[in-house]
Amino acid sequence: MRLPQITVLGECVADAFTVPAPPPDELTLRVLPGGGPANTAVALARLGTPARLLARLSDDVFGRLFRARLESSGVDLSQAVRAGEPSTLAVAELDAAGQAAYSFHAQGTADFQWTADELAATDLASTACLHSGSLALVREPGGRAVEEFLARASATATISLDPNVRPLLVAPEVYRERLPRWCALADVLRVSEDDLELLLPGHPIDRACDVWHSAGTRLVVVTLGGRGAIASLDGERVTVAAPPTAVVDTVGAGDSFTAGLLHHLGAKGLLGGRLTDLRIDDVTQACAFAARVAALTCSVSGPNPPWERELRQPVTSVGT
Repeated sequence: MRLPQITVLGECVADAFTVPAPPPDELTLRVLPGGGPANTAVALARLGTPARLLARLSDDVFGRLFRARLESSGVDLSQAVRAGEPSTLAVAELDAAGQAAYSFHAQGTADFQWTADELAATDLASTACLHSGSLALVREPGGRAVEEFLARASATATISLDPNVRPLLVAPEVYRERLPRWCALADVLRVSEDDLELLLPGHPIDRACDVWHSAGTRLVVVTLGGRGAIASLDGERVTVAAPPTAVVDTVGAGDSFTAGLLHHLGAKGLLGGRLTDLRIDDVTQACAFAARVAALTCSVSGPNPPWERELRQPVTSVGT
């Protein structure tokens, strides 16, 4: 059975990781193709969902790296824009727990130059779900065009959003101002615990979920890292544990969780429209599946989500 198509809209970012123990007067970097939306598209395709990425891909060395990774993972790039601007670069330092701290080089880069005309050329007739978020939704000049595109797409597709707040590039106040509009469009909102603290400082999870439900979103999922996730469907809550994992790093884990969640909902025939048939048992199962996908991503280096065949292996045995 062919699963429904999920279209992802957003950026590709070159993730440059510092390599331990270089000579004292050198800095060695290992560059991997990343970016939250691109990671989500890769994870969806590897799980078996027909995944299409709407991205503005540079022709520079990083853009070629993005294309190679996306295409080798099975992501449809037929409607990606070939952009003249350079790619976005993020330099990441990992702490002892595998958590990444980023610095960004994103001024005038390809990912954030969307125009209404570029997006108007996109055919969504076969798309059951449109997922977006992260920087392409909030950085100008393209952010407004992306938001307007989501509003049009909501007439026919389930809308999924992951704000993925990056305060080094965009002030949290900008996200807070726009989030009520996004929730009015979104059927699914996935945020991390860190995102929650930036978006609604001081709000406990239950209260935050209620705020976002009131704004219009039916399904809110807050991921808690190694403690799993809390999901709320119209105010009905469920907690899902994370599988025990030998963590190498956590890069791309949230993106993989989102992909696992959407893949599972699509496989159950629940995507397309306003999630009217979704029940809390479906949410529990989807989140448990998503947590496993995220755990497998954490068990290897970098934003390297699992293929469908790897889901049958123990979390600690998947290779890089």
